[in-house]
Amino acid sequence: MLRRTFLATGIAALAVTGKLADAGSKLAQSAHAQLGITTGYDPNYSRLAYPGGDVPRSTGVCADVIVRAGRDALGLDLQKLVHEDMLRDFSAYPRTWKMAHPDANIDHRRVLNLEVYWRRAGAQVWASQSKTNGDDFPGTLQAGDILTWLLQGNLPHVGIVLSHGVLGTRIVHNIGRGVQENALFQMRSQHAKGHFRWPV
Repeated sequence: MLRRTFLATGIAALAVTGKLADAGSKLAQSAHAQLGITTGYDPNYSRLAYPGGDVPRSTGVCADVIVRAGRDALGLDLQKLVHEDMLRDFSAYPRTWKMAHPDANIDHRRVLNLEVYWRRAGAQVWASQSKTNGDDFPGTLQAGDILTWLLQGNLPHVGIVLSHGVLGTRIVHNIGRGVQENALFQMRSQHAKGHFRWPV
């Protein structure tokens, strides 16, 4: 009986692991598909439809890469998910922008809010407790993993892992010149902040 329970638990765990890996691959592919589409960067506040609102795909910020990948690949809308979670517990989110209430036009486009949402959703794999090089994330990175940094020590940034292998890790992000693919090594001078595996 114990052996049967152990086998059933192991098979269930493998199924979950397989689903997560599949979701990660889809997220990575969807982020990669944004290359050549999003060619600009625009952090300005915009009024958006809700749910499913977006600025023009030709532009956006780093968070928009992840938002679009989640929608396109998995049908998961971070605009809605973050907004609903902020309505449930607004006090859990940063007060960096001196907001008095949630704002579905912008909250999901802010990296600090996404980090809180992913932590609360159980998606955090690792968080920096000290200054860590921007290419030095401990543990194994997988396609679709989401990484966050502090650029120049104070600017939150997010990207998504495209691939991880013997030739190094490749990421997709919008760091100011539209969506691009880079080697993770190119982020070494920045501060690695968080590693998330979403959805969980």
